[in-house]
Amino acid sequence: MATTFSQEFIDALDRLFRWRRDVRSFRTDAVPEDLLGEVLAAAGEAPSVGLSEPWRIVRVRSAAARDAVRASFDRTNARALAGFSGERAHLYASLKLAGIDRAPEQLAVYTDHEGGQGHGLGQISMPETRDYSAVCAVMLMWLAARARGLGLGWVSILDEQEVAAALDVPDGWRLTAYLCLGWPERESDTAELEAVGWERRRRILDRIVER
Repeated sequence: MATTFSQEFIDALDRLFRWRRDVRSFRTDAVPEDLLGEVLAAAGEAPSVGLSEPWRIVRVRSAAARDAVRASFDRTNARALAGFSGERAHLYASLKLAGIDRAPEQLAVYTDHEGGQGHGLGQISMPETRDYSAVCAVMLMWLAARARGLGLGWVSILDEQEVAAALDVPDGWRLTAYLCLGWPERESDTAELEAVGWERRRRILDRIVER
């Protein structure tokens, strides 16, 4: 017999999807260890190709490592800004693109491309599915965090090699996501980039094709 969920639960889940937003402005209050553990545990429920569970999570706590990541962001962000011009450059410069100055928790999620778990099942023709598996783990952590009142932000404006050096990770690990986690200063069910006019969200029906 299939497991079913109540309409109340479905409605709450749909609401959680709408309120899952990328957070860049955090309070500095610490995240309790038990609460952090619950968010991290959600990653273990993610699907993975061949049951490879390739995600590796680095909890970035030292000031030296955080400063190195911040410096990498500054350099990479400056290069990105140089790629825009005119009003788009002005708007880009005004965006707050990372919460790494205030977020109490920083997590670097890596994909291990050398681990033997899973014995290569489903990965011969599409090895990138290991990375996709790690992304699934990130998404479950994101939803678990939001359901508990926490906010999560994904920082992608980083140099992967600089971050790897700062965190001293194995050569076979590939950076999938650098995450900021904490209590949001404000909440919204509208994406910040949409609110400031950088881009607008399209209907999902516009993204579906039939063959």
